[in-house]
Amino acid sequence: MRRFWPIMSAVTSAPWKFAPLKQPFVPSPNTRKLQGIVFDVDGTLCEPQTYMFSAMRSALGIPPSTDILDHVYSLPTPDLQHDAMDKIRAIEREAMLSQVPQPGLAPLMSYLDSRSVRKGICTRNFDLPVQNLLDKFLPSSAFGPIVTRDFRPPKPDPAGILHIARSWGLVRRSTGEPGIPVDEAEEKEKIAEGGGQEEGELLQTEKGEEVADASGLIMVGDSVDDITAGRRAGAKTVLLVNDVNRHLVDHEHTDLVIERLDELIEVLEEGRL
Repeated sequence: MRRFWPIMSAVTSAPWKFAPLKQPFVPSPNTRKLQGIVFDVDGTLCEPQTYMFSAMRSALGIPPSTDILDHVYSLPTPDLQHDAMDKIRAIEREAMLSQVPQPGLAPLMSYLDSRSVRKGICTRNFDLPVQNLLDKFLPSSAFGPIVTRDFRPPKPDPAGILHIARSWGLVRRSTGEPGIPVDEAEEKEKIAEGGGQEEGELLQTEKGEEVADASGLIMVGDSVDDITAGRRAGAKTVLLVNDVNRHLVDHEHTDLVIERLDELIEVLEEGRL
């Protein structure tokens, strides 16, 4: 029996749902049109390979409490950062040879393609394992943009998801909060004025300015970084639960919990998120 659990927070969750995909979209105050879905990779599109993280920390000589990418980017010279990143990539290259697709992966992607739902990827992996998984298990299913480790800042920052939203032409008018400007030239100008900010970081925007809008998106992942990035971007979030991440079922950033990817088919068909 398929099961899914809506874990809606009265404070943070939107008071609307995505319209059912089984019927033509009709605008209403209580529904919105789904604009696309963003997926994590390790633990989401493929089964978790959590042993990689302990191997990476061992190679870098850092404790479990230290974020791996934060450590790499904090190293004092480009050469040290490069060497550390090479150690991480070597572990990922070996692990990608044993990637196993998540149960329900192919049916879900086939369904999304049949409904013309756009699919993007936002991951902290580097590009080679991502492309290996897509080539091996989803050769006929298109994803784009694919945001990998080269994009900074990584999740749990929402910038990667907002970048995808901007690439899909999803915009809104800012109320003056931090965001990602639609005009990339303007973004670069703000970065130059910001002194030390990087492309991809959220920037202070002006009221009325066009900014990326992820409120029509769903972020699907298996980690606190995934659901936090999704919530901060303004997307709805789906947790693919397993024995390791079950404590996130009740997390304030989790909107829906599933055990298999293809459980999303019924959710989207019936408009239950």
